[in-house]
Amino acid sequence: MAVWQFRSKKKPSGSDYKNFSKKRKKSLGRQAGLTKIGLKKVKKIRTLGGNTKLRALKQNIVYVTDTEKKETYKTEILDVEVNPSSRHYARMNVITKGAIIKTKKGRARVTSRPGQNGVVQAVKIKD
Repeated sequence: MAVWQFRSKKKPSGSDYKNFSKKRKKSLGRQAGLTKIGLKKVKKIRTLGGNTKLRALKQNIVYVTDTEKKETYKTEILDVEVNPSSRHYARMNVITKGAIIKTKKGRARVTSRPGQNGVVQAVKIKD
């Protein structure tokens, strides 16, 4: 199903806006990726201009950067603790940017957008 990313047809008063343009394909959006924890599953999506995005549908690996030691390592995702996008996402184990995840090396905050580039990157949080 298509997602319409345009302004509302109604004014705050309740009357209709006049149409200043027809519907265009460029004004359409897509459903959210909702990246979950599981074996890696990435979908390739064609975008405007023939470019591509990688949408991570499932991901169990995260690249965590430790800012104190200045090193990055690859580790496994165990759980989503907090997700500021929606409290329901934390229950469903949905990974989005800003989510606090539990890994084998400790807690981390996601800095990438897995629904846009297919990779989960995070920064280690001090406990």
